[in-house]
Amino acid sequence: MITTIATGKLEQQDIEKIHPIIHSILDKGLKVRWYFEMNNFEGWTIKGLWEDFKMDVTHEKDYERIAMVGDKKWQEWATQFMKPFTNADLKYFNINQKEEAKIWIESQ
Repeated sequence: MITTIATGKLEQQDIEKIHPIIHSILDKGLKVRWYFEMNNFEGWTIKGLWEDFKMDVTHEKDYERIAMVGDKKWQEWATQFMKPFTNADLKYFNINQKEEAKIWIESQ
């Protein structure tokens, strides 16, 4: 499982750090489960958004579950926007549902 706590703006180099983690999970023959918490998250820089999009499209079949956790309406909308670009079970949780999100991401 990958756990990300995103604050501020995500840059290209932030996304590039995640790619080797994804490959280490895939090398073990597993699917990726990703807990993504947005804490004072402002979004992506243009290069960060492009890098994130490329990574998601490349690995669309490698993700099993993604829990997006945030506290802003646009974050919930962004989660809905992502659904067509992944085969993962993708679910949004409000920040006060962090524990529920962690249980969900780890459940069978």
